[in-house]
Amino acid sequence: MEQIETSRNSQLAREVEAALPVELTREQQLALVCEYVKDNFVSAGMCADFAIHDKGTGNPHVHILLTIRPLDDNGGWGAKCRKVYDLDKNGQRIPDGKGGYKNHREDITDWNDKGNAERWRAAWAAYANKALESAGRPERIDHRSYKRQGIDKIPSVHLGVAATQMEKRGIPTRKGDLNRQIAADNKLLKETKARITRLYIWSKE
Repeated sequence: MEQIETSRNSQLAREVEAALPVELTREQQLALVCEYVKDNFVSAGMCADFAIHDKGTGNPHVHILLTIRPLDDNGGWGAKCRKVYDLDKNGQRIPDGKGGYKNHREDITDWNDKGNAERWRAAWAAYANKALESAGRPERIDHRSYKRQGIDKIPSVHLGVAATQMEKRGIPTRKGDLNRQIAADNKLLKETKARITRLYIWSKE
């Protein structure tokens, strides 16, 4: 890929990262990743490589590396985009005033479609939940935000490896403090909502 991409600012590949359910065994996690990658990326024509990272900190995850260019019939790298001429109302090419014709570039595949992020996230949730169900686990994940799920709850922030290790050693971090404040706020929201519900029921009675 590096040999064929001659432009210095070329995008060589795309990375997708996903958290692995800690409730699954390593064998089950591996089967989940293989099925997800095969059905969502390889089946579309992408070459995919992945690596599972697990440092024993409770944050197992997978890095999936995907090609940007499709393969041609001979197994070589194909073009990422093609030149398409702009046409007038009569279907004729439009001169650009410089001896050529107006044109634009179109992607060969839809792999760069921004809507893929939502589709791939939704697919991961579906595949992970299927794996959890097969393992007899009650846990489920949802790729949507609390707001989209209709849940009145403030989302926490991702600590990251460094902050997680510091918190485990009893060293407070800015992100850790923020999550503790968010947890307190969510508890207050829950108590307030329950209080309002009780008042509403009492008023109806």
